[in-house]
Amino acid sequence: MNLLIKMGKQIAKHKFLILLIGFLLLIPSLIGMVTTRVNYDLLSYLPDTLETVKGQDIMVDEYGMGAFSMVVVENMELKDVQKLEKKFEAVDHVKDVLWYDDVADLNLPVQMIPKKLREGFFKGNATMMIVLFDNTTSSDESMNAVAEMRKLANKQCFISGMSGVVNDIKDVALDELPVYVVIAAVLSFLVLEFTTESFLVPVFFLLSIGIAIVYNLGSNVFLGQVSYITKALTAVLQLGVTMDYSIFLLNSYEEYKEKYTEDKNRAMGHAIASTFRAVVGSSVTTVAGFAALCFMTFALGRDLGIVMAKGVIIGVICCVTILPSLILAFDKQIEKTKHRPLIKSVDGASNFIIKHHWVWLIVFLVLLLPAVHGNNNTKIYYDIAKSMPSSLPSNVATDRLKKDFNMSTIHMVMMDSNMDSKDKRDMLKEIDNVEGVKWTISMSSLVGASVPESMIPKDVKSMLQSGDHELAFICSEYESATPKVNKQIAKINKITKNYDKTSMVIGEAPLMKDLEDVTNIDIQNVNIASIAAIFVIILIIFKSISLPVILVAIIEFAIAVNMAVPYYQGVSLPFVASIVIGTIQLGATVDYAIVYTNRYLKERRNGKNKLEAISIAHKSNMLSIITSALSLFAATYGVACYSQVDMIGSICTLLARGAIISMIVVLTLLPTMFLIFDKAICKTTKGMGHIDDHKDTVVNDIVL
Repeated sequence: MNLLIKMGKQIAKHKFLILLIGFLLLIPSLIGMVTTRVNYDLLSYLPDTLETVKGQDIMVDEYGMGAFSMVVVENMELKDVQKLEKKFEAVDHVKDVLWYDDVADLNLPVQMIPKKLREGFFKGNATMMIVLFDNTTSSDESMNAVAEMRKLANKQCFISGMSGVVNDIKDVALDELPVYVVIAAVLSFLVLEFTTESFLVPVFFLLSIGIAIVYNLGSNVFLGQVSYITKALTAVLQLGVTMDYSIFLLNSYEEYKEKYTEDKNRAMGHAIASTFRAVVGSSVTTVAGFAALCFMTFALGRDLGIVMAKGVIIGVICCVTILPSLILAFDKQIEKTKHRPLIKSVDGASNFIIKHHWVWLIVFLVLLLPAVHGNNNTKIYYDIAKSMPSSLPSNVATDRLKKDFNMSTIHMVMMDSNMDSKDKRDMLKEIDNVEGVKWTISMSSLVGASVPESMIPKDVKSMLQSGDHELAFICSEYESATPKVNKQIAKINKITKNYDKTSMVIGEAPLMKDLEDVTNIDIQNVNIASIAAIFVIILIIFKSISLPVILVAIIEFAIAVNMAVPYYQGVSLPFVASIVIGTIQLGATVDYAIVYTNRYLKERRNGKNKLEAISIAHKSNMLSIITSALSLFAATYGVACYSQVDMIGSICTLLARGAIISMIVVLTLLPTMFLIFDKAICKTTKGMGHIDDHKDTVVNDIVL
């Protein structure tokens, strides 16, 4: 402790030097922030051990292509479609365009084209072409190619496919990201103005946290890239989660300032030491919650977990360096802008809550089963395009594809190029008979089985055949990430494996199917990891067997209530939200319970009976818990209302609601648990076995 006080005094003494260094560090941080690549393709975070991912890598290595888009053209003369095709082929990073003129003369009437080709490329007044890119779906090259194609296309042309979806996500995210920060900062500022005693203090809180956010985003350059979800949530979450550290420092400083009236540096030195000791304990649980995301096989969890865990650590460092320096440097101005707090006392509310503890127990028992049932049955969707507004070009194009061709997605079969020709035809014939498959197009179907391989046009051959592999396209009328298409893919995969064990079924829908399989396991693993980690941390902090059980159970109940709400609303959640919310809410809000528990134990050790200890702890921490929860609510709720990206909006909605639910549960149910289990807590907590409880009285009879 003496070392911490010395460190605190040195920080206070060199406040201006620290501020200078702090502001200078913003320069490399801003450079790092700007140069860190943002990944907009969530499917790229799937493990590279999956067959679908391996297949995509082979496509890039052997075919020089890694993504494709379906382009629907309506009410256009074939000669004009051909001109458009040539324009698309001239776009940088477009490897090739597959259309009917690759295998038939334009002068040939459409009615004379083989049925399979006619169904694949024509329907009524609409025609379809497949544009192949020379890089992966989320690469800058593919997204730039899509953007250029959209400039060349007119209102009769619709470009669908995952590259189009990723491009739209990028456009929306770039527009919205700066607004997220402004909304979160403004709403948090308003909360702080109502809950602090100075008009100027919230400015320094936000400035200190803002600097920490820039440091965090800048240091992401060492990771190479981050997902757009991570970048969007980092500032909002870091602001909401680390705000209570700043509140604790200010409260501690005000207390020590009364004790050391003549020496503000000394007061701040003690405040820094006290804050560091308290904040490290609570921040460890938050870091553990985010770190648990690293247990996900789906690498997005590791991406978000590392960045946010790093952000909390940086937030703690800035809280005990930058913020104290700002407060000391502007102490006179802070004093001049002081005002009466909006909430003068919470004693009345605290007395009511503890006196009616049995009510909260009944509420808990009534809500428990519905909460668990709703939590276990909340619907989850995996279609990434569904998380975006339906008015975006990629979603409009997908609707056109469905309307004009009654198709939603295209799979690809990658088979051995040396496979027997008859086996290829038989395999594709079986696939044609799978429910929901509209057609299959392969090299033989494009040119005819009777045409010798030597006479196949080179551009067609290079498009569909490499040295070791051959491709076939499968058109499905089922949408990606649906039970129907997943069942269809499983049947197709079974058929292809019967003919060629090395074959692979790849494409957008197979990747989505793998995404669902992987993340279903991740949800369980992440929840178990976060609960186990935080359980152990609480056990170490309090040296108690019973308290980790009570505290984790309390927050898990709050999480269940939060996750049950969408079920009873009839709302589906994007898969990312369902994975991360449990661990983030647990890590971010268990601090409320830890702060309260710490004071309760302190009062019990000081000789107070259980009711006095619970009441004192409740009164002294109620306002800080409310402020902390409202800060997290404010930082996330505004973003939830504004965001058009459901992946981000849903997470923020759950976090905003989760902060309030956790606050209510901690302030009502936790004191009830302490009243019921006080004797067990004392016996199972180190250093409390000797506590005599004979002074305890009945709650309803005592004047609180």
